[in-house]
Amino acid sequence: MTFEWLVALRYLRSPNRPAVLRLVTLLAVLGVAAGVTTLVIALSMNTGFREALRDRLLGVTAHVNLKPANPEGIHNYPELMARLRDVPGVRSIEPAIYNTVLLSVGGHARGIVLKGIDPAREREAGGALRHLASGSDNFSPGEDAIPALMVGRLLAEDLKISAGDYVTLTSPQGNLTPFGLLPRSRRFRVAGVFDSGFYDYDANWGFVTLESAQGLAGVGDVVSLLEVRVTRLDDARAVAGALLDRAGAGFTATTWMEENRALFRALSLEKLVTALFIGLITFVAGLNILVVLTMTVTDHARDIAVLMAMGARRRQIRRIFILQGLAVSLAGTVAGLAAGYSLAWMANRWRLIPLNPEVYAIPYVPFHANGLDAIWIAAAALAISVAATILPARSAARILPVEILRFE
Repeated sequence: MTFEWLVALRYLRSPNRPAVLRLVTLLAVLGVAAGVTTLVIALSMNTGFREALRDRLLGVTAHVNLKPANPEGIHNYPELMARLRDVPGVRSIEPAIYNTVLLSVGGHARGIVLKGIDPAREREAGGALRHLASGSDNFSPGEDAIPALMVGRLLAEDLKISAGDYVTLTSPQGNLTPFGLLPRSRRFRVAGVFDSGFYDYDANWGFVTLESAQGLAGVGDVVSLLEVRVTRLDDARAVAGALLDRAGAGFTATTWMEENRALFRALSLEKLVTALFIGLITFVAGLNILVVLTMTVTDHARDIAVLMAMGARRRQIRRIFILQGLAVSLAGTVAGLAAGYSLAWMANRWRLIPLNPEVYAIPYVPFHANGLDAIWIAAAALAISVAATILPARSAARILPVEILRFE
């Protein structure tokens, strides 16, 4: 242990310090710990929201959507899928067709988004079909040859339907008759109820086979788009560019980040604002450290003079008080990180803070602590604390021993 560290720790552990100085030192440690703890919890909550929304969102949507530039859809989609399947970074490709329909059952009606899928490919991609609340994901028609339908859990609860019930789907893209345009309706059997965990999809979405969706829409063997899932989420933009190059003209590609840009931009801005405002707590704790060191310099002025008279250099005296402030900051930072990560883990493990999923899309507040956050939080806390030591450390180094020891 160096001379500077020895003296700094002796000053902090001295039993002869005034009670006020011990109290202010304790408050400085608690202030740093409180700031670090609060910042860890706030950033863990922000990261948790971001990751939970992303995971739930990508459970039912694609990483990259390849759409035709014209509204007629993609006619030669099997050949296009075969051409795109070996693009680097592509994990799976699924054709899909979307339509807005009216679901009617038992005197109740509700507008929903109907998605036509290839069940085998959808299961392989890991979508909502893997999260069933009841029933099965078997889309085979029953003995009555009525096609199958899967609905979200919240939609099923709202309309009081369950697996095995029959519903009617009405498409606004109807048949042209001498009496005008008549909506096209089909009966479907509810095969299962899925629970994606994302409110908007569980309350407003339904799944049928491609053939059923095409028949209800009155189109041929056409799909609205190709949904691509990639191996690494961060490569979605690069894969989208490669898909466009391979597909040729007449297509556009959007990634999951572009489709939900407003949501994730708001979360990023919230994280920045949270870090800035909660960081003020650590700044106030730094002022407490400044007060502690200023009082220490005043209380130990004679000791400093004696050390300088015995040969201690001014830079050593200055380093003593910088290290003393650093020790206070280290104690508070370590305690804050331990408390913050422990509380975040417990809150996430036992889901201590419930939420209304209709408002927040998830049923509880998720806390996902990030190790990189700990590094920059600790660095910021230590930087603020060290900056607070500069003024009292310089004041201690400027003490003139002859002025202090003149009357001793």
